[in-house]
Amino acid sequence: MSRRVLSVLALPVGVSVAAAAAGVQLVCQEGEQHGEKKASEREEKATKSRWSLSSLGKGTRDIKTCNLTGWWENDLGSKMQVFKVGNDGSFSGEYHTAVSSAKKPIQPSPLNGSQHLDEDGQCTFGFTVNWKKFSDSTAVFVGQCFNGDDGKEVLHTSWLLREKVDSEPDDWKATRTGRNTFTRIG
Repeated sequence: MSRRVLSVLALPVGVSVAAAAAGVQLVCQEGEQHGEKKASEREEKATKSRWSLSSLGKGTRDIKTCNLTGWWENDLGSKMQVFKVGNDGSFSGEYHTAVSSAKKPIQPSPLNGSQHLDEDGQCTFGFTVNWKKFSDSTAVFVGQCFNGDDGKEVLHTSWLLREKVDSEPDDWKATRTGRNTFTRIG
């Protein structure tokens, strides 16, 4: 691994800490006193032992990437299963709603989506559910995955549901909105 070298006259402590964490070697100019050089070397060593570039600005907490794969349940009792998330973030699954205004019996419905794969683990995502097996409606969800301090993943979502209406004057009542929080159940 090559190191970058930066020649400086004087830098504030915070800047030198950030530079050291980013792998920049600070080299002091000739005018620096011997004692100051020793102090800056001790500071750099201490900084390197406490921080890594991936944790800069985020504390020292380990970052766990949120994985949508698995079973989730929301605050209304609806469940969804997300099958494997692809390397490009695409995924599919099934949605098992616990609520419906349709006259036909509720059935599992296909879902398709995409997850933005972030390095910080707090990924955004979106998916569509086609209720074609029992209703003439479609829903879209957007959300973000959070890793709580307890280590549990939580999905905060907002959704739009578009229900088919028979005429244009009824269009005003065809779209519903809402929010759901999902927790992992398997």
